[in-house]
Amino acid sequence: MAQQLIDRRDIDFVLWEQFDYEKLLKKDAFKEFNKKTCDMIINEARALAIKELLPTMAEGDKEGVKYENGKVTVPECFKRPHELLLEGEWGCLGVPEEMGGQGAPSFIASIASEHFMAASWACNSYASMGNGTAAMIQLYGTEKQKKKYVNRLVSGEWGGTMLLTEASAGSDVGALETTAKKNPDGTYTLSGNKIFITNGDHNLCKNIIHPVLARIEGAPQGIKGVSIFLVPNYFVNDNGALGERNDIICTGVEHKHGIKASATCTMALGSKGKCIGELLGEENKGMRVMFTMVNGARMHTGLQALAYASASYMLAVNYARERIQFRELGQPNEAPPVAIINHPDVRRNLLWMKSYVDGMHSFFQYAEKCQEMAHLADSDEDKELYSGQFELLTPIIKSFLADRGYEVCVQGIQVFGGAGYTQDYLVEQYARDCKIASIYEGTSGIQAMDLLGRKLGMKEGKVFTTFLSEIGKTVEQAKKVKGLEEMASAVEKLANRLGEISMKMGSNAMSPNTFKAAFSHSLPFLNVMGDMIIAWMLLWRAAVAAPKLGSSASKKDQSFYEGQVKTAQFYIETVVPTIFGRMDSIEKCSSAAIDISEDAFGGL
Repeated sequence: MAQQLIDRRDIDFVLWEQFDYEKLLKKDAFKEFNKKTCDMIINEARALAIKELLPTMAEGDKEGVKYENGKVTVPECFKRPHELLLEGEWGCLGVPEEMGGQGAPSFIASIASEHFMAASWACNSYASMGNGTAAMIQLYGTEKQKKKYVNRLVSGEWGGTMLLTEASAGSDVGALETTAKKNPDGTYTLSGNKIFITNGDHNLCKNIIHPVLARIEGAPQGIKGVSIFLVPNYFVNDNGALGERNDIICTGVEHKHGIKASATCTMALGSKGKCIGELLGEENKGMRVMFTMVNGARMHTGLQALAYASASYMLAVNYARERIQFRELGQPNEAPPVAIINHPDVRRNLLWMKSYVDGMHSFFQYAEKCQEMAHLADSDEDKELYSGQFELLTPIIKSFLADRGYEVCVQGIQVFGGAGYTQDYLVEQYARDCKIASIYEGTSGIQAMDLLGRKLGMKEGKVFTTFLSEIGKTVEQAKKVKGLEEMASAVEKLANRLGEISMKMGSNAMSPNTFKAAFSHSLPFLNVMGDMIIAWMLLWRAAVAAPKLGSSASKKDQSFYEGQVKTAQFYIETVVPTIFGRMDSIEKCSSAAIDISEDAFGGL
C-alpha cells in the first residue's frame, strides 16, 4: 500500500537510527515512555490523521469559514475529528504534565502534529492553539490566572489566540495603537482593533482567551511600553465558570489564498467601552511574554511547511508510479508507454523533492533535540550549548523550511502536470496552504535579520563555531565510511566556506558603511546556511545507512538504505556546487539594492 502524508519508514530511521532517541527516553522526565510506546503513539496518530482528518482537508477548503452577526462557523466536517482530537488528548501530547498535558517527548509530539498538519492543518489548529496561550500564562501568570485558564486551554475546552497585529503595526509591534487604562480593581479597560487573528472566533469551543498586546496610558512609546493582557470572550469566575460576554467581537474574516478553513479574524476591543482584561506579567514587559509564544509558533510554522512538503512528495512519487505516459527513452517506437517515474526529468524532480523533505525532517528533529536537551542535559555547560544551538537554528527552521517547503509543493504540482493545477488533487491545495508559512509569525526577511543581527554573533560567535564543529563531527564520521569519502570532503569544503562568509557578513553588518547592504543579503545568507544544513543532514543519514547495505537487512530496508545514500549523492553532487556560487555572490555584498533611487524602481 502506498505511503500517505509522511514516509513511515523514514520516521523510524530519523528517530531510532539517526538520532538514537532511545537514549533520550532513559531520562527521568520520560520514564513512562519507551520505544514501543512511542511507536504505538505514532501509529495511532497516523491512523487518526489518515482516516478522520485527511477527508476534511479538501472539503474544508471548499466550504471555508462563514461569518455572520459577529460569529464564525467552521466547516461542518471538522466537528467529528475535532472531538476525536480532544477525546484522545492529542493537542496536549507534548505539554508538561503540570499543565495538564501528557508530557510526551517533543520528538513524538512533533511527529504526531506533523501528521495532523499534513492531513488538515486548519482542523488540527482549532484543537491545539490554546497551548501557546497556556504556556505564557504558566510562565508569567499569577496562581489565580493559572488555575482559571491553563488546564482548560491545554485540554482544548477553551481556545487561545494571540492579538498582536494591527493595520498600522504588523511586524513593527512597537507602533501599535491599542490602549489599556487601569481600573481601580486592578483590571484594565482596553480599546483598539487587531487584524489577522488566527482562530479569533469559532464555534468549536465555549470560550476563547485572547492575549492582547496594548500600551497602558502614559507608557513609553515603542516596544518598551508594550504590555500584554488576558482578554476572555466570556468572563471567568474563580471556579472557572463562565459569566457575561466581554466587549470583544469578531468584525469579519479574511478571504485568503490558502488555509481557507482557518478563521483569520479582525477583532474589535472596546467598541462599547467595556473590554476588560487582566495584566499578564509586569507592565511594559509584554514583548518578553509574547516571545514565549512566538518562538514556539515559529517552530510550529516550520513544521507546518514541512508537513505540506512531505505530503506533497508522497502524492507526487505515488502518482509518478501510476501515471502511464510515453515510452521509455532509448526504447524503440513500438515500445509500450511506461510510468512517468521512468523518465529522467521526473526522476530528477522527485529526487530533488526527496532530498529536501528528508533533509528537513532531520533538521527539524535536530532542532527539537537541541531544545529538549537544553532542559535535560546533565551539565549546565551542555544545557548552554544546546540552548545556543536552538536559538541559532530557530529563524532558519521557520524561514528555510517555509520557503523550501513551498518550493517542494510547487514541484509536486509539476510532477502531476496539468492535473496538479486542478483542484482534483491535493497537491494544488498544499501549495496554496504552504505559502502562508513564509509570511506569518515573522516574514522570511525578518527571520534573516534576526539571524544576522542577533543570532550569528551570540556569545562572541562561539555558538556559530559550535554549530560548524557539529558539522565537522559528521564529516569525520562519513570519511570513515567506504564510498562516502568524496561526499564528506565536499560538505567539509562547504562548511569551511560558510565559516568564511559568516565572518564577512558579520563584519559588513557592523560597519556603518556596509550594514544596509549586508542586511540586503541576509536572506540569501540564511538560505545558504539552510542548504548547508540539508547537506549536513543528508551526509549524516548516508553515514548511518551505508554500513547497513549488504547486511542481513530485509530487501525493503536495503532499498531504503540505498535511497539514503543516493539522495545524499544527488544533493551533494547537484545542489552543493550551486551553493558555492551563491556564497560568492553574498561575499561581494553588492549594494545595488541600497544605492538604487526609489524612483528608479519604476511604477510611477
